[in-house]
Amino acid sequence: MRIGIVSPYSFDVPGGVQLHVRDLAEQLLRLGHEVSVLAPSDEDTPLAPYVVSAGRAVPVRFNGSVARLAFGPVTAGRVGRWIERGRFDVVHLHEPASPSVSLLALWAAEGPIVATFHSSMLRSRAMQAAHPLLRPSMEKIAGRIAVSEEARRTVTTHLGGDAVVIPNGVYVDTFASARPRPEWQGTPDRPTLAFLGRMEESRKGLPVLARALPAVLRELPGVRLLVAGPGDPDEVRDHMDPQVADACEFLGAVSDDDKARLLSSVDLYVAPNTGGESFGIILIEAMSAGAAVIASDIPAFLRVLDEGRAGVTFTNEDADDLAGQVMALLRDAGRRRSVAAVGRSRAEIFDWSVVAADIVAVYETVVSAAARPRVRTDRDSDSRWSRLLRGGRSIGGD
Repeated sequence: MRIGIVSPYSFDVPGGVQLHVRDLAEQLLRLGHEVSVLAPSDEDTPLAPYVVSAGRAVPVRFNGSVARLAFGPVTAGRVGRWIERGRFDVVHLHEPASPSVSLLALWAAEGPIVATFHSSMLRSRAMQAAHPLLRPSMEKIAGRIAVSEEARRTVTTHLGGDAVVIPNGVYVDTFASARPRPEWQGTPDRPTLAFLGRMEESRKGLPVLARALPAVLRELPGVRLLVAGPGDPDEVRDHMDPQVADACEFLGAVSDDDKARLLSSVDLYVAPNTGGESFGIILIEAMSAGAAVIASDIPAFLRVLDEGRAGVTFTNEDADDLAGQVMALLRDAGRRRSVAAVGRSRAEIFDWSVVAADIVAVYETVVSAAARPRVRTDRDSDSRWSRLLRGGRSIGGD
């Protein structure tokens, strides 16, 4: 098939949606499809050959974070030309309700349209207010995908209709085969923990982890915390206990290769995120790399960790509980290995070979339905797509 994929968020700054779009495109290319991705980006941003720039983006606060979005008549013209030239069999939009390229593509596109919803916003006044304006366009979408039950509830609550749950994907073997770096590996006297994320974004939970570490360091004074991700280390240190700051090593933004090597090196990966997550791709990456995972018990993380069977959870925002769970795992190497082994097995169901096959099945369904000439009747609700939604909203191994 000729597949057009649209990312609303800029490729200038890596994020979960952008990585999902990139990895999906590359898996589809491996399967023999023709793929073009449209995304905002600056002129000097290096892009893969299959990515077309929709122009510069501007930072906008969105869902507790800052997203880089592109909108306006110039961007709309670029979107229209991309659709016209692409002659796509199916257009796949990500976050079509966000005020960016995906919404412009939804307005411009005709024919089979699939949309993936990533965000978890169960109490969004903005989306409730926008629903009457968005509804006519949303009716153009023939196939709806949500990356989690939390994202699906956002669709049903704010946009109407339903969505099939197909999780985010990970190239499991890439992480499983990553070579550890000796300087990041722990020893019995100096175990290592890892945190990855935008360190100054409070919902990523670094302040919670920082509050937990004094108790850990009193019992295990050699613990090191490796912090990877964008942000100003000096500003972060200023808000930390001096002992905690001394135990931290700030790595900055790391490459994909170094991320995989980091996760394969550490004793524990800690995900103290406080909310606003619809999935938990970093958990799967850590599990794939063989790290034991400790995560907050937010709903999205519980689903990825199979309700705590594939990792250890702690009460969200409870630094004392987090400290206790970290110390218990660091003191018990056998349990740590067991948690890592279960996590590694669990990660297999999120491999792109599985996830992409489910997404292609959605493409085939909507393309086939569009090719059948018929008059729309009430019996359309008995289409294969509707039966799929009613019969089981989650497809794939999850």
